[in-house]
Amino acid sequence: METQNLLNKLEGIQTIESIIEILKVNKKKATYYVYRLRKEGYVKTGAASNKKRIYHISRKNRLGGKSYYEIINAHSPIKLAESSFYKIYGREPSLEETLIFSIKTKRIRVITAALSLFKSINNWTLLGELARKNHVERSVGALYDVSRTIIKTRRMSKLLRNSLLPSKNAEFAEIIKGFRSKDFKDIEENWKIRIPLNKADLEDYK
Repeated sequence: METQNLLNKLEGIQTIESIIEILKVNKKKATYYVYRLRKEGYVKTGAASNKKRIYHISRKNRLGGKSYYEIINAHSPIKLAESSFYKIYGREPSLEETLIFSIKTKRIRVITAALSLFKSINNWTLLGELARKNHVERSVGALYDVSRTIIKTRRMSKLLRNSLLPSKNAEFAEIIKGFRSKDFKDIEENWKIRIPLNKADLEDYK
């Protein structure tokens, strides 16, 4: 079967079982077609929450680039199942952009995994600009302080830290609505924001 015909039939998120059903072929043939499409750059492989292998088949995959989850997984001991592909085509997102993305997902596992990015971030000016643009200044500051309790990070510039700190009269905000920390109350108080993490959530970093 020609490549374009395969793409017309399979473009989207597939499993080996769905490919067998769509193409009416056996497992060996379905596996071969996945191999062919991957070799030509059309397939990215991920895993569902049940660890089942899934294939993201798209013409856009040939444009290159990486997903935010791929970048986090490359830096973190906590691996994210890429059931959703937040991919930036044609370029690779920066670590600073990826960190902001993780905060905006409002998902505990994504945020926890992304703490490892602080170990490699060195463009504090860009991080500050993105934090202000996305209105997550306090989240960035608080999570940076949390990250320093578990990993050795690069030191945030004093200029950036001071620019991210809230005013003394600021009301408490929340990173994830309804979640607060039992273990990082001092950081919460300093940044006037509720942190959705406890020490037990960070055990994979040990």
